[in-house]
This record gives sequence, C-alpha cells and structure tokens, in this order.
Amino acid sequence: MSRTNLLGLDLKGLEGFFAEIGEKPFRVRQLLQWIHQYRVVDFSEMTNLSKVLRQKLEEIAEVTPPEIVQEHISKDGTRKWIIKLSCGNSIETVYIPENGRGTLCVSSQVGCALACTFCSTAQQGFNRNLTASEIIGQLWLANEALGKDPKGNRVVTNVVMMGMGEPLANYDNVISAMNLMRDDLAYGISWRRVTLSTSGMVPMIDKLREDCHVSLAISLHAANDELRSKIIPLNDKYPIAVLLAACKRYIDVEQRRHITIEYVLLKGVNDSVQDGNDLIRILKGLSVKINLIPFNPFPGTDFQCSSRTVQMRFKQQLIDAGLIATIRKTRGDDIVAACGQLAGEVQDRTKRTQKIAQAKAVAS
Repeated sequence: MSRTNLLGLDLKGLEGFFAEIGEKPFRVRQLLQWIHQYRVVDFSEMTNLSKVLRQKLEEIAEVTPPEIVQEHISKDGTRKWIIKLSCGNSIETVYIPENGRGTLCVSSQVGCALACTFCSTAQQGFNRNLTASEIIGQLWLANEALGKDPKGNRVVTNVVMMGMGEPLANYDNVISAMNLMRDDLAYGISWRRVTLSTSGMVPMIDKLREDCHVSLAISLHAANDELRSKIIPLNDKYPIAVLLAACKRYIDVEQRRHITIEYVLLKGVNDSVQDGNDLIRILKGLSVKINLIPFNPFPGTDFQCSSRTVQMRFKQQLIDAGLIATIRKTRGDDIVAACGQLAGEVQDRTKRTQKIAQAKAVAS
C-alpha cells in the first residue's frame, strides 16, 4: 500500500487526513510546524506527537521532498536548482537574491502545454502537472539549502509562481501549495509576497479571486489580439478584452489586491511606438503596474531582445501617459536561469518538440 506524502497537504488537507485516521485535529498544527518550519521528515523525531501517532504515521504516511541533483550559481548570486522527479523528468527552480529580500521562482508543471513562442519552457512540450508536494517541495528545498541569514531570518522572502508551466492549469495543487506558503504555521509569507503569473486562463482567474488571496501577474506581451494570438495561442480562447475584464474583477479595493502586467520586449515585434500607444489605451483605467522584461534568448529561437534605447523609450512612453512602468533587471542569464529560459528535462507527451523540429526542417 502506498503511503500518503504529507508534504503537500495544507491545513485543510491535513485536517481531512487526520479525521480519516481518527486523530485529534490539534495535532495538525504541530505537524505543519515540524514539516515546514523545522523541516523534519522523520516522524520519530516529532517529539510532541504521541508515540502511538508517530508509529501510525510511519506506517501510512511519509514526508518526502523532491531531490536536487544539480546546482548552478550565477556570477550575480542567482542559483538554479535542477530537481529530479520520481517519474524521470526534471524541473528547474531559481533563487534570486536582492538587497533586503530573496525571491524563489517556482515551477508548477513539467513543461508547459500553452506553446507560447517566446518561452523556452514551451518549446520542451508537456508531460504532467506537479503534485502539491512537488510544488511546495521546491520552497522546502530552498530553505534547506540556503538556511537563514545572520539574524536568523529565512532568506526566501518572496515566492513567484513564474517557473515552468501555467499555474492555473494545475489549479488545485497550486492552491494547496500557496496556502502552505501563506500559513503562519508553515512559511508565513504575506500574500503581497506570493505572486502567481498566468498567460490568461480567465475562468481560473475568477476562481482564484474567490479561493486564494495572492498577487497576480498577467503575461500580456502584446496589446492587440492579432499579435498576441501569434505569440500566445491561448489568446484565441481568451482575447485581451476578456482577460482585462477578469483583471478588473480580480482587483478588490478593500483588500488592495495587486496586479502586474508582464510585457517581454521583442525586437521588431511588440516594441514600436504604436505598440506602446496600444498598451496605454487598453490599460487605461486599470490599476496595474507594468513590468517590462528584456527578452532572454534560448537555443533555437528567432526572437531578439529590443535594444536598451528602445527599452528606455518604451518605458518612458508609458510613464509619460501616467502608468507605472519598470524594466526588470536580467538575472542569472549566464546559467540559463533568466525569465523565459527554464527548460528542465521533459519527456514530451504532446510531440511538440518533434513538430517544431519538422517545421524548422521544412523552413530550411
């Protein structure tokens, strides 16, 4: 009989598990702290649990994080971990240190099924969703690897669901993991410091608004439907007007929810003055900030990064129109850990890698 991995169960999930085995619910809080705050995986070491309960848990449960098999450290301090999964695939997780904070970029799927043309992950095809334990396990492993700062504080202060995959396509597991990130008995990260990035799965954005209070980032990358559908095929199903309407619903003034618009600048594709004017027009009246992202190249891509001059002009154009805009600093590109570069090792079930190779062969 397989044992239940308790690593991915949030408070509600653990309460259900304990109810099934006839244990008192207050034990759940103790177990959460042992697993996530003390990172203890051996039930025999959880000394404030009864001996009978510890023995029962050893028979029916486990706490098993995924395994780091490689670590790459950038010259700027960024770390990328290659994490091997039990199915033979691997994913990538990135830690970005900054003054006063440390951000962990977490993956939600093995590959991605959305086929965005400017993203390296999308070119790898798709295998499966990550389990909740594999998602939260990335944060667990990061804390284990990095330890605490000299003052005893955890160095991971922010989490962004911006790694491999589309988080909202793996909704239940991602929600469980984010609940643990925010739970004071686990990681205690403020909702303002947990950000989910989506390419625009509108029904799930509405569901997220009801289920989990976190910051939201929208991978927009184009200001008209024709262009966006070319680089983000999901736009055919949920065009820009529908997506931005969902953003307006997500913003709750009382709770001050945050939305960031992500916009990768692609040379000669979406970086013209007209593109800037279109972006200003569609975002008018929407309380967001815009994160302009220099394109990070990867093997096989035909896209190029906009020049620094164009980046600055585009940013100033938005600012002059009264919008809040910043340019994301590229981090970890020397270890292929920058935005859009994560690839991992994907046993592609979609045959996308084969189709891409065939298309390139025909084109040549």
